[in-house]
Amino acid sequence: MDIQWESELAELLERLASSQEQLLSLLSQKHDLLMKRDHQGLTALASQEESLCAELQACHEYRQQLLERAAEQGLPADSIQSLTQALPSEKAQSLQQPLEESNRRTQLLRHQSISQWVVVQRTVLHLSHMLEIIATGGQLQPTYGKDGSSDNSGSLMDRAV
Repeated sequence: MDIQWESELAELLERLASSQEQLLSLLSQKHDLLMKRDHQGLTALASQEESLCAELQACHEYRQQLLERAAEQGLPADSIQSLTQALPSEKAQSLQQPLEESNRRTQLLRHQSISQWVVVQRTVLHLSHMLEIIATGGQLQPTYGKDGSSDNSGSLMDRAV
C-alpha cells in the first residue's frame, strides 16, 4: 500500500513539475513579448496557455482524488505534504525534494503572474487615459463645479449629444 502511495504521489509531482516548467517558460516568452509590444506573438501563445491550464486543472483534479482516497484510508488528507509526511520515513524522504521544488516553482509562478498582471493593468490604465484625453480634447474637466457648461468637448463627441 505504501509503495502505491509513493508511486502515485511521485507521478503527480512529476506531472506537476513538467507543467510548471512549461508554464514558467511560457511566462518568460510572454514577458518578452509584452516588453516588445508584440500583440500577434501574444495572441499566438493563447493556445499554449489554454493547454497548460487544462493540464494544471487535470493535476489539481488528480490531487483531489488522491486526497479523497487518503481520507478514506484514514491518512492525512489536508495537503499532499501532510500525506507525504505520513508515509514511512524512507518513502517520504524521496518525495520531499520534488515537493519542495514544486512549492518553489509555485511561488515563482505566482510572482511572475502577478508582475505580468500589473504590467497589463498599467497598460489598460494608460490606454484609458489616452482615450479620455482624445474624448475631451485634452481639456481636463473639473470634478466639482457649479456651472454645468460644456466648454470641454472632444473631437469624438458632438455637443448636441
